[in-house]
Amino acid sequence: MSERRVIIIVLDGVGVGELPDAAAFGDQGSSTVANLARAVGGLSLPNLARLGLGSITPIQGVPPQQRPASAFGRMAERSPGKDSTIGHWELAGLVTSRPFPLYPDGFPAEVIATFERAIGRSTLGNRAGSGTDIISELGDEHLRTGSPIVYTSADSVFQVACHEDVVPPEELYRICAEARAVLTGPHCVARVIARPFAGGAGCFHRTPRRRDFSCPPPQPTLLDNVKAAGLPVTGIGKVDDLFAHRGFTRTRHSVNNLDCIALLLDSLARTPQGLILANLVQFDMDWGHRNDVRGFARGLALFDSSLPDVLDGLLNGDMLVITADHGCDPTTPSTDHSREYVPLLISGPSLLAGVDLGTRPTFADLGQTAAAWLAARPTPHGASFLDLIQQQGGS
Repeated sequence: MSERRVIIIVLDGVGVGELPDAAAFGDQGSSTVANLARAVGGLSLPNLARLGLGSITPIQGVPPQQRPASAFGRMAERSPGKDSTIGHWELAGLVTSRPFPLYPDGFPAEVIATFERAIGRSTLGNRAGSGTDIISELGDEHLRTGSPIVYTSADSVFQVACHEDVVPPEELYRICAEARAVLTGPHCVARVIARPFAGGAGCFHRTPRRRDFSCPPPQPTLLDNVKAAGLPVTGIGKVDDLFAHRGFTRTRHSVNNLDCIALLLDSLARTPQGLILANLVQFDMDWGHRNDVRGFARGLALFDSSLPDVLDGLLNGDMLVITADHGCDPTTPSTDHSREYVPLLISGPSLLAGVDLGTRPTFADLGQTAAAWLAARPTPHGASFLDLIQQQGGS
């Protein structure tokens, strides 16, 4: 087998059940897919069912298979958090030991003052809450003053919202880059997020031009190691932001699931080796955080309907992985991420199907397995399970 490829699809926020420590994060009872299925009277996901999603956890409408078409299991997050950044880093083989700082009461006055001096503007907000609520509340004042709206959430994020007619997106990105430079040391939040919005009073709405400014990973990840091995590394979706644009040879940015699926299919046709890492963020951004149960269910059905095209694009040396980075249960009162197991579905023409991978103790087992499949340098953490899914005598 001369050429090998790993394709990892991260269904952002699609968790499969609360972790043992979920209560410590305020997430007891969260189970994104199972709770969603109950809320809508059952999900119809025939392709994910065939791969083995219903064999990971009971899901109404998604029956377990006697012999799933992929290896299946679930993974626990070892890093102390439930943020997209550390979730993706752990998927790429890097477990973080210290949680990113949280600001449930808003950011310290000295942080805001330093930020305001850096951008030459005053700010509004500086509290935790739902972004849509805060924009609705402060949008009119922002239009009058031009002051950016600063807010956070239950995650380690510094979010800056500006109306596109008042602060054009490119200027907002510059403002967020200044925030990223300010937020270091003990205040090194996981992400600074640019939140452009549009519309008028009573009908403000976010636009698709969101950008994330993450901390760079503190150690090399799977992406760095695959790139160092001389193989292409393609990022699709928002993963370029989550890794601070490090480790890629090509990135294709989008926050729309259908766009990302189209970009994935194009990359499958154009890049026959290396690593393709795609994130489908609408599950989290548009439906999970907004507790949009129906939208979340429709999004899963649309992804499921695209799977035959993805599977048809696989080559003999491919490893396809479908997983997630955390939960974002739309059925709970919370609008934040949830501390959950994530699904693990792995298939490929030269890989064994129907293997029960059980519960992996860390997402990093995936990164280590992908590194072994691509003959790249091992990742900092995780244990490879390649021997469980590789056909006997496979090279």
